[in-house]
Amino acid sequence: MSRLLVLGAGPAQLGLLETAQRLGVWTAVVDRDPAAPGFLFADRRCILSTEDEPAIERLIGALGIEGIISPGTDWPVGVAARIAERTGLPHPISPTTAVLATNKLRQRERLAEAGVPQPRSWVVGGEDDAPEVEGPVVVKAPDRQGQKGLTLVTDPAELPYAIEVARGAARNGLALVEELVDGPEVTAVGFSVDGDYECLVVTDRLTADPPAFGVALAHVWPSEVPGTAVPGTVEAALTALGIENGPSYVQLRIGPDGPKVIEVAARLGGGHDAELVQAVTGVDLNALAIDAALGRELVSTQHKVLAGGAATRFLVAPPGVLEHVQIPDGLEGIERVRIYREPGYVFAPLRRGADRAGAVLATGATREQAVARADAAADRIRFVTADAGRLSEAI
Repeated sequence: MSRLLVLGAGPAQLGLLETAQRLGVWTAVVDRDPAAPGFLFADRRCILSTEDEPAIERLIGALGIEGIISPGTDWPVGVAARIAERTGLPHPISPTTAVLATNKLRQRERLAEAGVPQPRSWVVGGEDDAPEVEGPVVVKAPDRQGQKGLTLVTDPAELPYAIEVARGAARNGLALVEELVDGPEVTAVGFSVDGDYECLVVTDRLTADPPAFGVALAHVWPSEVPGTAVPGTVEAALTALGIENGPSYVQLRIGPDGPKVIEVAARLGGGHDAELVQAVTGVDLNALAIDAALGRELVSTQHKVLAGGAATRFLVAPPGVLEHVQIPDGLEGIERVRIYREPGYVFAPLRRGADRAGAVLATGATREQAVARADAAADRIRFVTADAGRLSEAI
């Protein structure tokens, strides 16, 4: 039985952990939250921060670990790559590539050197004035994810405050200001073997308006973006960053002059993207990621079309203390329903990905049918929460 160390036990890791259990892979799972839902699939629970490198590294020898992986979250990707190099474990990417994949500033520099199209951007430190910009911009912490420090700025007068919010959330005290490309947002999910990239799906990423800007409400396949420019742009970005093996998750905006790369991640997506891939192509992307982490021989993916459309729709609970969840029987076309939290959890208003309550994956003969089925299921699933008084007491 192979022994795998998984960094993270949250909603973003559920698909891989469930797959590892199904495949008979023994897992030690690291998360600082004792109530993290992924611990249900763990053979060994390790209550640690996924950023505590010394403690995680000690687990390698103590538990006889043969591979380490960080699915669904960015910063631990670098943790996994560095620990793998120091302990002699296999790993699909090097620590150098992991830095480029997890630090937006370094990533922007490398993509610019390679001529990969991306939005205009400005780096702002403590001694810098806010840049003069035209049109809306997105301000973010360059070494965080999950909407930490993220602000959409449409009024230039609000830019200095947004920069301070981003700098306060960043590890390095810097803020990244990016132009907001006018066009739809898409996600490319794929897998690479010895530099040979296969784009498995391109989905439309439907996001919420402020105050939850950047939070995906749904991923829908096939994308409505025409043409084949997205896979070529993604492949150029992966080549520039040195991502030659393993899964990748790339966000792009499609402007009037074509795709522009927003972010590149050398990992599985955190929104059940691998499950959508398997539903529509038959490719078990979670299993491939496990193979890559364990150093097994990788083969190019062979996929086919199993559905005409698919949609992952995220669920939102009303703010308050969760009492119970009502899931009706007979949800048509639903491949999977995931509920992230147990009764007693306190839901806040939707502001970032961690505030989502669950997800449904629907398939259909067409894109429109899949979306309709996902929306219908979301409308019928009820999260019952306590009143505002009890919410205040819980907080």
